Amino acid sequence: MNNYETVFILTPVLSDQQMKEAVEKFKNLLTEQGAEIVNEENWGLRKLAYPIDKKTTGFYTFLEFKADPSVIGRLEVNFRRDERVIRFLTIKQDHFAFEYAEKRRNNKGGKKQEDRTHGPVKETAKVEEVELEEKED
Repeated sequence: MNNYETVFILTPVLSDQQMKEAVEKFKNLLTEQGAEIVNEENWGLRKLAYPIDKKTTGFYTFLEFKADPSVIGRLEVNFRRDERVIRFLTIKQDHFAFEYAEKRRNNKGGKKQEDRTHGPVKETAKVEEVELEEKED
């Protein structure tokens, strides 16, 4: 069994109940085919990068699962047949993506790590200001 992740975008005209039913449909399809769902994330209503079918937003859902390669073909056929799905992308995780996904899942409940790029930049700016003040004297 391989590790996969899929993201699909549902049309924004759905109610919350209809959106949940669509997600359950795809989850059930995966489990019926013998896939094991590892992680599910509902990213909610987000703005699209460009309009699709005159829609500028969509409900994003992320699924991470273990399955045989034959399951992917059936899943994508069902994505194409369902009018509620406006875009989808399924990828096979390599070793590095799998490790990253595990770290992300384990870190999801904890505090977010600080962005390390902002700290040194601010310190460098302060040091330069001090050096300029000293030279003026």
